Amino acid sequence: MPLNKVHFSAFFKLYLSIAAFFFILATGTVGYMIIEKYSLLNALYMTVITLATVGYMEVHPLTDTGKVFTIFLILVNIGTFTYFISLITGYFLDGEFIHTYKSLKMKTAISELQGHTIVCGFGRNGREAAKLLHENKHPFVIVEPHPLKSDTLDVPVSYYLEDDATRDEALEKAGIRNAGSLISTLPNDADNLFVVLTARELNPNIKIVSRASNDSSVRKLKTAGANNVIMPDKIGGAHMATLVLSPDVKEFIDMMSTHHSDSFMVSELECTKTISLYELDAWRSTGANVLGIKTADAEYLMNPSKDTVIRPGNRLIVMGSRIQIQKLAEVVKG
Repeated sequence: MPLNKVHFSAFFKLYLSIAAFFFILATGTVGYMIIEKYSLLNALYMTVITLATVGYMEVHPLTDTGKVFTIFLILVNIGTFTYFISLITGYFLDGEFIHTYKSLKMKTAISELQGHTIVCGFGRNGREAAKLLHENKHPFVIVEPHPLKSDTLDVPVSYYLEDDATRDEALEKAGIRNAGSLISTLPNDADNLFVVLTARELNPNIKIVSRASNDSSVRKLKTAGANNVIMPDKIGGAHMATLVLSPDVKEFIDMMSTHHSDSFMVSELECTKTISLYELDAWRSTGANVLGIKTADAEYLMNPSKDTVIRPGNRLIVMGSRIQIQKLAEVVKG
């Protein structure tokens, strides 16, 4: 259930019953003032002791009309009070209070995230994306319209929103304005297109990766604002063919890109100064290896020579341990 619906079902009836009580209180006060000619204080006092059924004596003996009005007031109050008690009891016993509390706590936790990834859809592709993000200790928020079944999870999920990712409000609650990236893995290309358009509008600087089922959707998704578009079926076929042609190479590349740990990972670093690879001497100074360079023109230089000059805005594809890569980051960003 979306968080806004949780709020509505959890609090609206409660607010309504409280409002009904004060309405009855006001009606009783006005009624006694008109029927019995009571002052405001006496009318309010008479209404309170009537609604509370404490059995105190009337301010003065009631007229027949006043007695009928009092009977009506008591019966209406009994109905309202019974409804209120049943509502409160059900609210706590049915687990709605726990659900509401967890939803509010989750909303607060998500609002404090910075640079996280939003994963829209928690099917097979969404689960694999979440698994890799978890292995790399990168915070992520899952947005999925169906309840999360913890007993079937193979990856811990710390941030989860039960909502429709195509809704602007859902992305807002997922922290789209503070997010660093978004992965849309919805099964329908039209839904992914809508998510990409909305995400790009809400956060122009966010990196967006979208899933696509049809070739015709790739161009549309990139036009809408997706940085990368992935077709799982096409990649799966190419993967299988590569395993036939060069199985060891493919498995090694997969291991490099997915099996990250503190002792080994492949990462990217943005360079903020001009320096040649010879001057950098990455392997001797830090132990990390430079595998490639992405230039400011989005061109890739694979296995660059030592004379290659790195310039501000270039991104280095590097391999090494977490500590080695951190040392290299200090050098290229110094």
